[in-house]
Amino acid sequence: MTNDIILVDKNDNEIGTGNKLEVHQKGILHRAFSVFVWNKQGQLMMQQRAKEKYHTPGLWSNTCCSHPKPGEDTEAGAHRRLQEEMGFDCELKEEMTVIYHSRFENDLTEHEYDHVFFGHYDGEPNINTEEVHAWEWMTVNELLRDVRVNPDNYTVWFKIILNRLKNENIF
Repeated sequence: MTNDIILVDKNDNEIGTGNKLEVHQKGILHRAFSVFVWNKQGQLMMQQRAKEKYHTPGLWSNTCCSHPKPGEDTEAGAHRRLQEEMGFDCELKEEMTVIYHSRFENDLTEHEYDHVFFGHYDGEPNINTEEVHAWEWMTVNELLRDVRVNPDNYTVWFKIILNRLKNENIF
């Protein structure tokens, strides 16, 4: 059960659990979260995913992202993974949800009901190098420009969420 994740319907109602790898092989809709941590200068803490990740290795993405464990509250999972990946925790607030479906080159598929959390932190992370290759602070304008010029350097969910944040004038 340690590698199980929560399966959901299109309304985020839990309908069961499934093995994480199998769920991604079959493209089954499941619950996830994405954490965006901002500093007081309005910069977003970005992470470059570890190069050993089973999908999207080496791509840049938001501060952290993962799946809540079965029986775990989504926000509690976000706090857990923020600590595990980036070595710190901060207050988080859910800003939106996004459902997306994307197939990767290695035949794995993300089909997520993604809860997007915002937090604020002004320190430096203590990254877990098994999860994160590198990190940096970036302004919204820098991100929008770089995603436009180098879209293949970023995870699909990050680009979807960034576009929605821009379109809804959230930042």
